[in-house]
Amino acid sequence: MLGGLYALFATGLSLVFGVMRLVNLAHGDLIVLASFLSLVIVDNVGWNPFTTLVLVIPLMAALGFALQYLLLNYTLDSGLAPILATFGLSVIIQNALLEQFSADQQRLHVGSIETDSIRITSEISIGWFSLIMFLVAVLLLVGLQLLIRRTRLGRSLRATSDDQRTAQLVGIDNRTLYAVAMAISLVTAAIAGVFLGVYTNFDASSGPARLIFGFEAVIIGGLGSLWGTLAGGIVLGVSQAIGAEISIGWGDLAGNLVFLAILLVRPRGLFPGPEPE
Repeated sequence: MLGGLYALFATGLSLVFGVMRLVNLAHGDLIVLASFLSLVIVDNVGWNPFTTLVLVIPLMAALGFALQYLLLNYTLDSGLAPILATFGLSVIIQNALLEQFSADQQRLHVGSIETDSIRITSEISIGWFSLIMFLVAVLLLVGLQLLIRRTRLGRSLRATSDDQRTAQLVGIDNRTLYAVAMAISLVTAAIAGVFLGVYTNFDASSGPARLIFGFEAVIIGGLGSLWGTLAGGIVLGVSQAIGAEISIGWGDLAGNLVFLAILLVRPRGLFPGPEPE
């Protein structure tokens, strides 16, 4: 079930890398930003955190489009510039959140569904919230897969991913398409941010840890592979759960060790996408 949350973290990273070969170091902070947006709406309007998605999703999508169209597009052909730009964006978001919300930890609450569970046997039960989180991750990946495989936008994204210059020659506006891809990426970040806020505490500096888990899931599954991100998230989540059973301090460490082992054996991940041109 935890793998579903990691898949939500990783989906936007995988999509952006697959389309424009951009490593977005601000992705974790954008997820946390979505958590705080949901918190603000809950505090001021009193909505359930899940209901806040009707506002958080379009706000994050608009932010993603604007960031890519007005800033990141100008850095894509400049070596390390994209990484430096997204790193700077990460620092800005963290400090802005720290200034506005302080360093206090926050949490979103959705009621009894957080603790209710389905009992499978006398020793095994599945939490309703964890199950919903996993199913949402699967449905999101199904939706993205259908978008990419069955729509005109998806064909343009695949064409640009395969060969950017040729795609431009046949009339595809890469600058706008990249902005749309980043908007879709931040839609996934918005959903991940709300589920993160319900699943655990978060604060202004929580972004880098979310980024690491997202990167590990992407790399385990295979760069540029959407279904690989789900597989990577599950592998990471299961390894962390097993490590935590051995010892509380072994949870994250077990995940990191599995990540390194897979990286050594299969450097391109379990289900890698097409190699960059």
